[in-house]
Amino acid sequence: MRRGLVAATVIAALTAGVAACGPGGEGKSGADGFKGQTLTLWAMDGSTPEKWQKDVKAAFEKKTGAKLKLEVQQWNGIQQKLTTALSEPEPPDVVEVGNTQTPAYAKTGGLADLSDLRKTIGKDWTESVNKSAVYGGKQYAAPWYTVNRTVIYNKRIWAEAGVDKTPKTRAEFFDALDAIKRKTDAEPLYLPGQNWYFFDGLLIGEHADLVRKQGGKWVSDLSNPKVGAAMRTYEKYASYSKAPKDKDEATPQQAEVFAKGKTGAFIGLGWEAATAIKANPKIEKDIGYFTIPGEKAGKPEGVFLGGSNLAVAAGSEKQELAREFLKIALSDEFEGALAEEGGVIPNKESLQKKVEGNPAAETAAPAVAGGGLTPLIPQWAAVENPPNPVKRYMTAVLKGKSHAAAAASVEDEFNKRLSQKQ
Repeated sequence: MRRGLVAATVIAALTAGVAACGPGGEGKSGADGFKGQTLTLWAMDGSTPEKWQKDVKAAFEKKTGAKLKLEVQQWNGIQQKLTTALSEPEPPDVVEVGNTQTPAYAKTGGLADLSDLRKTIGKDWTESVNKSAVYGGKQYAAPWYTVNRTVIYNKRIWAEAGVDKTPKTRAEFFDALDAIKRKTDAEPLYLPGQNWYFFDGLLIGEHADLVRKQGGKWVSDLSNPKVGAAMRTYEKYASYSKAPKDKDEATPQQAEVFAKGKTGAFIGLGWEAATAIKANPKIEKDIGYFTIPGEKAGKPEGVFLGGSNLAVAAGSEKQELAREFLKIALSDEFEGALAEEGGVIPNKESLQKKVEGNPAAETAAPAVAGGGLTPLIPQWAAVENPPNPVKRYMTAVLKGKSHAAAAASVEDEFNKRLSQKQ
């Protein structure tokens, strides 16, 4: 999943003073047998907070005697760059991979099987988070962190509407939006017609799948009545919004709309609050957060779990050293540190206490166990390429088409993309 998911953190490149050893395997002669080697890590811009990377580097080098070299990558164009790198004779040893991209890389044979690592350090990884790291029954990556959407609201506007508590159910949320609509001049909710990842959360809540197997091939299941039920819920939310029906949350950036102080709430990622504050520092005092409520109290709405996995390149000659790095980086100590410093959700429910004090992450954490992903098939990336047929379906419904008619209008394109060779 391409991620502008965490507030930008200054990245200090990890330097390595010793060149990587040449071909011929992992010569052993150091602290734990790896002296003279250099492990190359590709991590995405914004994923490795400065203190975390400094401490992990120190722990890794002390434990192994090897050096760690971090090469920071940009999300733009990373799929092609990583695909090429994994096919080369000397690929990066450990790579950060977007969670929904993992199956595609696993299918091509670019990632090493880490099933042994799951048995030693991953027995308590959160199941909903780990699903993206498994392909064909094998563990091809390790879950690293996730981020999901919450409700970001304007406390001043809610107070003006007489709403004095945050909703615990979807019905209570709608009641609050009704009150804002009746009693204030604010737009109750900013929700563009193509906020696809929020819609995906509603699909997860309905246990609805967008694809199904037919004759050994994946085909669209967009016409499924459960998809229609999720879209009706989305329509209800959208009825409180004046946002464009044919745009997503980035056009315009919904946080900048919220920053104007005339919107009761929007559904977004924690870093978007920082975007709003940057656009209008005065709004910071008015910002609050709560978990997206589900139909019943105590059970949050389904959410899409964006985030990243860590994987080992199948072509790396440093398989054992790479696993040593993963054991350190994914330890409770450093998973907890990443959560504290980066404001992300760690890969174990037992570590979620580490986000205490970060209001956006605190309200995101309760929904993780019931969260999910887009279809974990290699063909899915082609579906999301613009113009995304699911987004076109959403707009069609919001402009008056029935669920069935809207699904039928994009199904041919949907299936064409699913049939593309990977």
